[in-house]
Amino acid sequence: MRIRIGSRGSRLALAQARKIGARLTSAGHEPVEVIIETRGDRDQTSAFPEFGGAGVFVREIERQLIEGAIDLAVHSYKDLPSDGPQELLVAAVPERLDPADVLVVRDDAIDEEGKGVRLGAEARVGTSSSRRGALLHASRPDLEILALRGNVDTRVRKLRAGEYDAIVLAGAGIQRLEEAGSALDLAGLHLDRLDPSWFVPAPTQGALALQVRCDATELISALTPLHDESAALPLMAERRLLALVQGSCELPFGAWCRMSDEAYALHYALRDQGRLVTGQVRGADPEALAEMAWAEIAHAGEESP
Repeated sequence: MRIRIGSRGSRLALAQARKIGARLTSAGHEPVEVIIETRGDRDQTSAFPEFGGAGVFVREIERQLIEGAIDLAVHSYKDLPSDGPQELLVAAVPERLDPADVLVVRDDAIDEEGKGVRLGAEARVGTSSSRRGALLHASRPDLEILALRGNVDTRVRKLRAGEYDAIVLAGAGIQRLEEAGSALDLAGLHLDRLDPSWFVPAPTQGALALQVRCDATELISALTPLHDESAALPLMAERRLLALVQGSCELPFGAWCRMSDEAYALHYALRDQGRLVTGQVRGADPEALAEMAWAEIAHAGEESP
């Protein structure tokens, strides 16, 4: 089957799409790469809320998918808003990589005595994520959180140039580039994995979403072997909680669900009225966990002054 795969043109997006393409080729299909520029790619300077917020990296791709210009879209799952177009569905979720964020630090900014993160007093940290900024500030109120846009290469270049003492990247993105033979140049920089139990990742971080039209029955069947149900179930809890919070990429909100001691544990973090609300719920049903976590978040909101 000839399958037109739509992807953003960044190194990371193409690495993700090509990995899926290679798996489809191994299954006897003929993938064709189609690069699509999104609004988030065109605007590399504005903060996310200023030019559209949720969906800025997927709307153009989804439009072309609906119109039939492509057959399959490969997304970083965290870029998909909780309420997608009714004509489309996520047909498969491949294996999830480590969802943790990574603090990338200049050598001269490392401080082994740093509380929470290994940074000296009033260090400058670059991030485009309000979630990451909120979690860093909660751990270290002295840190200066500065806006940072651009692809991963641009971000690392700005770090090396001294515009920041540290930046935060998704560990899964670093890993995917390495696996694709297109690794970032991180020589001389320190990489500190931020434990997702306290530095709670964006919902579905580390996962890919393979999106198709609802009526593409043959393609949906072809994607079935790429689906990892053990990854999809915890992601369901994170996506459901995202929908309940009505979250988007500019909202300071994180959710991470994992299997722990034969039960699912759902960690959450939300900045509400200037206060960081964090917690964990446990149970056997991932989707029910989202309702439990939302009840705790709502209760914390009622108690706040």
